[in-house]
Amino acid sequence: MAVSIDQIKQQLASEDLGQRLRAVNLLRELEPAVAFELIQTVINDSSSRVRYAAISQFSNLGTQNKETALTILRAALYHDPEADVQAAAADSIGALQLIEAYDDLVVAYNNTSEWIVQMSIIACLGELGFSRGFELLEQALQSESALVSLTAIGALGELKDPRGVPLLLPFVESDDWQVRHRLAQALSNYLQTPQADDVRSTLATLAQDESEIVAQAASQHL
Repeated sequence: MAVSIDQIKQQLASEDLGQRLRAVNLLRELEPAVAFELIQTVINDSSSRVRYAAISQFSNLGTQNKETALTILRAALYHDPEADVQAAAADSIGALQLIEAYDDLVVAYNNTSEWIVQMSIIACLGELGFSRGFELLEQALQSESALVSLTAIGALGELKDPRGVPLLLPFVESDDWQVRHRLAQALSNYLQTPQADDVRSTLATLAQDESEIVAQAASQHL
């Protein structure tokens, strides 16, 4: 039997964590406009699990009112005490293509030591495809976190800024097959740039990689 809107409202206000989590998930079954209004009631919930579930849904529900979504996601990115929730805010900003939040993403990246937040911000910049993001992606390539650096390689591929080619090519020497695999995927987006010859040469090298996964990824773009 379908759960009514009134029941979901009651569950969202319940003192029981399980009830609130179930209610947030049930919002997916409601009309987006209704769900968008209700989900705003739990964005400051005492449980980080509830806040994470709510902020994550903004990637879809935020289309109902992007201005309101931007305000909420900015607040979560800056002020939520949990790194997972901050990361979810960055993910939703990317999904909603909220270019207006670019400066906030830069500030948040530079003000956190949490790799998961930095990784989500870098992935977001790739989704946004915003040329101003190039400098931060260049910075992220040198991150002490291997996952942040790996994400930056992929994001530069999405950005398709020709300035990214000379930054990416040295990663062909990486000892990590995951890095070389991500590099092959990223370089495939640069075959129509002035550096196409260098890109093809590097892809040709990767096509002979000892890792079959890397070799296949490179070969399909030659």
